[in-house]
Amino acid sequence: MITILLLLVASSTAAVLEHQLVWKESRMVQMIRNGEYPAYLEYRDRLVAARTSNLATVVQSATDYVYYEYMGNVTVGTPDQNFIVVLDTGSANLLIPGTNCTTYCENKRLFNEKESITYVATNKPWQIKYASGDAYGTLGIDTVKSPKEGVFGLAFTALAVDNITPPLINAINQGLLDQPIFTTWFGQRGALGTSASGAFTYGGLDRTHCGPVIGYAPLTNARHFQFQATGFSLGSYQSTTTYEVITDTATSFLCGPQAAIDSLAKAAGATWDQTNQVYNIPCGTDAGPIKMKIGAFNYVIRANNYILQIDTNSCLFAAIPQSYAGFGPAWILGGPFMRQYCNVHDIGQKRVGFCLSLQ
Repeated sequence: MITILLLLVASSTAAVLEHQLVWKESRMVQMIRNGEYPAYLEYRDRLVAARTSNLATVVQSATDYVYYEYMGNVTVGTPDQNFIVVLDTGSANLLIPGTNCTTYCENKRLFNEKESITYVATNKPWQIKYASGDAYGTLGIDTVKSPKEGVFGLAFTALAVDNITPPLINAINQGLLDQPIFTTWFGQRGALGTSASGAFTYGGLDRTHCGPVIGYAPLTNARHFQFQATGFSLGSYQSTTTYEVITDTATSFLCGPQAAIDSLAKAAGATWDQTNQVYNIPCGTDAGPIKMKIGAFNYVIRANNYILQIDTNSCLFAAIPQSYAGFGPAWILGGPFMRQYCNVHDIGQKRVGFCLSLQ
């Protein structure tokens, strides 16, 4: 069981806060290297099939967290209890494992509400159905003093469980930030066996790691950070279809419609691996940049950001097909795009801006 918390911050002055991130190789990549990913896919497919046969059980679709790569520390309660969380623009709640979580919380730090003098219990249950399994628990209220044992949701209230005000929105409502924005910077993925970094800047722009804002895209849906892209291309492949798109800090791939991803992969020189349901690509490949048009500007993703190394001689093309039924976002721009461009999430004006990453 996981405890879900609201954000209460004891501060009286507005500020710009930098939240350092660390890069960790995704669980998906680890499973592929170890030959464990096909078994995981079978489990996930059985879970999806069971839910499809009983739609009433589906509470909320959400990210599959085997894809995440960047994490940050969060401190909860009084006295402090420290956790490492996924900072996720694709969800809207703060979830951390509680002391009554047993089977699936081995080797994780657990929140002990009995040791926090500021914790307020509500005894209100909640449930979220993720692609990789279910999460459920009770809602609690406690102090978060500074923003994989948990999830720190950064999307809008409309996406939150039971319409709970998300932690960052709560901080904005309390006037704790200079501006109602946050900026994401993802550093380059580390070499095998090493670490790398990134940063979230709450309340302002990241002027250390990010260049000037190139352009803004207005949100078409203020649940996620969702906007429109009007074209994708790579080499000889070009699409001028208008798609609904979201950026997602918890996803390490580009995800899009089957036909479009197949065409991009072919143009890149990647081949489909049916066993692992990914595209393999020679590690030294450089087919040129993936280009996309957002608003009046063209953005590029270079090969060093769309090729992921699995081991010394194996690499993946960092794009995977996703089901798309004509509603919701057709594309998810994850790590490859977010390493190339800092993202400015303007909650006040409901738009997303893009700055070239200075790395």
